Amino acid sequence: MDDLDSRFLTRNGLAARQLAVLLLNHEPDTRLPRVRDFAEELGCGNGTVQAALQLLEEAGAITTTARGHLGTFLLDSDRTVLWRLSGLGTLLAAMPLPYSRRYEGLATGLRGAFEQAGAPFAVTFMRGAGARTAALLEGKVDLVVLSRFAADQLIAEHPVELVADLGPATYVGAHGMLVRHGVDLDAPGLRVAVDHTSEDLRMLVERVFAGRRDIEWREVSYMQLHDLFARHEVDATVWNLDEARERLGVGVDVLPLGDEVTRELALRNSSAAVIGRKDGAKALGAVREALDLSIVTRMQSEVLMGERTPSY
Repeated sequence: MDDLDSRFLTRNGLAARQLAVLLLNHEPDTRLPRVRDFAEELGCGNGTVQAALQLLEEAGAITTTARGHLGTFLLDSDRTVLWRLSGLGTLLAAMPLPYSRRYEGLATGLRGAFEQAGAPFAVTFMRGAGARTAALLEGKVDLVVLSRFAADQLIAEHPVELVADLGPATYVGAHGMLVRHGVDLDAPGLRVAVDHTSEDLRMLVERVFAGRRDIEWREVSYMQLHDLFARHEVDATVWNLDEARERLGVGVDVLPLGDEVTRELALRNSSAAVIGRKDGAKALGAVREALDLSIVTRMQSEVLMGERTPSY
């Protein structure tokens, strides 16, 4: 352990770590709060704050300058060094399984955006928005990626908040009705597949077949759809076409969704949203202002077009 590292274990060093968290929210070439304001927020003396600032300068985390009565200005900061010294750790996001190129691009873009903001970022994959949200509420993950439609419902029911809406076609490209070739949709006893672990698709399929009392609902995993259609065990469902094109063979027709309400619901389902706890981790608060969401959509687009290799 070198001398600088050992100094971060002292009282001044612990204050420097706390100060590093606060400084992650300050842009270069902006005036810093007064020393006594920092001292009040950290619950320490003015001298401790001054020593902490000096430690951060010596570590290469920040560069400051005094401008007389105007105060002290932050000339520059290295967010990666600030983050390391802060002890905030790695932000963990729960995403859907990366079984489509679009999801791979989304994971790649999110990692790129968070790392550009100086925050170590990792992804864990979980099937079902409900399972991902439970992990968020239990504090097992810091962020959850899901559709904007599912996010709106969860925000209304739980102490979570919207961190980002990435816009249409960032979560899925489109939805469509899948019908086994030769099946008459108006025939009684139509066997319709539904997977209740996917709130988005459940709502869509129930909306598409609303008012039909003759439907025979089949509870399935969407991972089984290829085999179920091939064995003629289901007749129809609604699915994400990103996956359908790659996973379903011949013998399944794709039809557009119907009325305007259903299409609007599908549009909200196509937008990727990121949510976090309202009492979220300090790490999320420290990175939020610096997050450039355009990096996410640009990288996702590059992955979709084959211009970038997925990396997450």
